[in-house]
Amino acid sequence: MENWLMETFLWNNQQLPVLQIVVPLLAAPLCLLINHRWYNWLFTLAVSSFSFFVAALLLLQVSQEGAEPISYYLGGWLPPYGIEIRIDQLNAFVLMLITAMSTVVLLSAHTSLENKIEIAPDKNTYLYVAYLLCLAGLVGILLTGDAFNLFVFLEVSSLATYTLIALGRDRRALWATFQYLVMGTIGATFILIGIGLLYMKTGTLNMADLAQRLPELSESRTIFVAFCFFIVGVCLKIALFPLHFWLPNAYAYAPTVVTAFLAASATKVALYIVIRFVFFVFGVEFSFTIIPLEKVFVILGTLGIIIASLVAIKQQNIKRMLAYSSVAQIGYMVLGVSLSTAAGLMAGLLHLFNHALMKGALFLALGSILYRIGGVTLRHMQGVGKTMPFTMAAFLVGGLSIIGVPLTVGFVSKWYLLQAMLAEGWYVVSIIILIGSLLSVIYIWKIVEVAYFKPALPNNANVKESPLSLLIPIWILVAANIYFGIDTRLPVALTEQISIQLFQGVAIP
Repeated sequence: MENWLMETFLWNNQQLPVLQIVVPLLAAPLCLLINHRWYNWLFTLAVSSFSFFVAALLLLQVSQEGAEPISYYLGGWLPPYGIEIRIDQLNAFVLMLITAMSTVVLLSAHTSLENKIEIAPDKNTYLYVAYLLCLAGLVGILLTGDAFNLFVFLEVSSLATYTLIALGRDRRALWATFQYLVMGTIGATFILIGIGLLYMKTGTLNMADLAQRLPELSESRTIFVAFCFFIVGVCLKIALFPLHFWLPNAYAYAPTVVTAFLAASATKVALYIVIRFVFFVFGVEFSFTIIPLEKVFVILGTLGIIIASLVAIKQQNIKRMLAYSSVAQIGYMVLGVSLSTAAGLMAGLLHLFNHALMKGALFLALGSILYRIGGVTLRHMQGVGKTMPFTMAAFLVGGLSIIGVPLTVGFVSKWYLLQAMLAEGWYVVSIIILIGSLLSVIYIWKIVEVAYFKPALPNNANVKESPLSLLIPIWILVAANIYFGIDTRLPVALTEQISIQLFQGVAIP
């Protein structure tokens, strides 16, 4: 009996990589069959929790000293003929972040959707089905070692995302979905063209094989064109300025639970794709020497920080304000990547991690305010600081993190980013980063001012604090914002190891 149990455990341990994809993928149709609001929520939460638990185990395994990447061959077929699931520290790190954020967001989903303001009651089942499909697609993108399957999973997550946004009760959600559908289709087409050209030239779709074969083809015009198509397509998915026009409406009119999940996951996975292909598949020399990606990313990143922050200041709808803030924060991440140094990449990965915590807390807090008040414009926020003190305090901490105030995670990643910039002599860009932080003070202060220094609207004078089922997930993320802003050892150590691996032992100054 003991031998059988041991063999079963070892078998399950070996199957963990594929179970990460299979479980949420199969859970989606099962959720449709359950078709009960309470049970659907519990079931979806259980699946997401399982994914988080497995992600933690995988990260622990690949982070051990001397550990090799985990390879799982579907059907026993070895690459390049078969499809490989390949897990190293980079995708295990992002995987743990995505599954953790998914689980925390789901903790608030059942109560958040009860108010019937954002989604019709009969559509709840469809939301959970699409949520699981989106999670499966995002996990698949992170784990696959095959370029074409990356495109397939990208489309799975995108189609599910279109559905999630369209479920919003505001009719403008349909227009937002259409915008995202058009831009997403263009981006997917560009990505597919890039992958097709790579296959035509190399005869393989396996990323590890591509990484070995592409250096010999670095002077090929076909590879040059493939790289350009691929990067432009992925930048559409990231919402890098000026390819960001789909994001503000998508975030503003989707149900707030969906917005919180997407803000913490979708753009992060897209940035992972950029890092994977730029630093691993194409290589640093090709990406930043033969092709001037550094200049392109610096220009677009800095423009995104300034222009998106200025537009955010003018917004009256808080969700749109935070959406433009996300475009600016994406600029910080891309600036880290553009440095083409281990220190810069480390700062970009840190901000990827920290931004998920910030925006997750902010959007969940907004969802809680919407639950009680029924709106999230600046006018609706009047006096909320007094009527909903715990919710608004959580929002304030998230806002301070966006600004980059010390003892929050936002300060940590901006500090490392500034250090990396100054080490390379990029003084002008460093000043732009500081200006971006000052601009974020303005739009965060606009919210603080109306919430704490203006009287509540007559209809909202007797509004109660959010229920515990909403406050608990919000404060989990707030606690993470503060804890990782003080004790930075875990995220800094992980991102440092990942950066060193990608740069093949280059030391971080």
